[in-house]
Amino acid sequence: MSQTERIGVIDVGGGLRSAYGAGVLDYCLDNNIHFDYALGVSAGAANITSYLAHQRGRSLRFYTKYIHRKQYMSVENYLRTGSYLGLDYIYGTLMNEDGEDPLDYNALVHSYVPYRIAVTDALSGRPRFLGPESMSLNHYDALKATACLPVLDKPYPLDGRPYFDGTISDPIPLRQAFADGCTKVVVILTRPRDFYRNPDKDILSSMMLAPSYPNAAHALLNRAHTYNYELGLAKRLELQGKVLIIAPKTIRGMSTLTKNSDAIHNLYTRGYNDALALRSWFAPAH
Repeated sequence: MSQTERIGVIDVGGGLRSAYGAGVLDYCLDNNIHFDYALGVSAGAANITSYLAHQRGRSLRFYTKYIHRKQYMSVENYLRTGSYLGLDYIYGTLMNEDGEDPLDYNALVHSYVPYRIAVTDALSGRPRFLGPESMSLNHYDALKATACLPVLDKPYPLDGRPYFDGTISDPIPLRQAFADGCTKVVVILTRPRDFYRNPDKDILSSMMLAPSYPNAAHALLNRAHTYNYELGLAKRLELQGKVLIIAPKTIRGMSTLTKNSDAIHNLYTRGYNDALALRSWFAPAH
């Protein structure tokens, strides 16, 4: 690798499909593959923090061990709090230092890898990219905000301003990674590389969101266009040797919130195996 190269990784997330990205990143830990920059969207941001903290297997546990608990995600949560996902439980109760599966925050800090977490400003509908300064020990609200699903969850407040899932406004934030100084970027998708979003699927959700958050609703209505454009950009840059796309050949019926432990494990294993493609970019010593 050239001394001037700066290789980044983007994990685009995708709810429980993000087990695929967890597999890719665990392969990286097992094979001493280090990135110079990391950017996570939605659940992909949680994958990134576990990877940078060198906590192999931790992300997979969040997709398999805890998902059947009603505090994690349930209709009961929605009826009680207005949010289907228990974001304070997932990224607070479970992962605080006294929790059942704590993030090694000290290790995250001392990884010295610059990272960003993509969120969508619910008022403006614009993406925002939060850095390490947005989190501190036992305060992981940035992860809660980027995983906050529109309509299913109330927007999550950061410093008094409401935020939604980063995938609404910038689902494959390649341009941000290059703007931050990357010369090459590994993009971890959680759908097949030839999957293009259908804009019709966001129409109803956008209509439901519009009365309260019209700009976020507009971003949601345009999400398919944004995703499809950014996927095309990734493919063009891949032909130039600037991007490496790692994506599952199939997700076998897995959706964002499908609680199928076998399918989740299979996606994880597929991600781990597909990460062999990284050998073309990283010498063993990197």
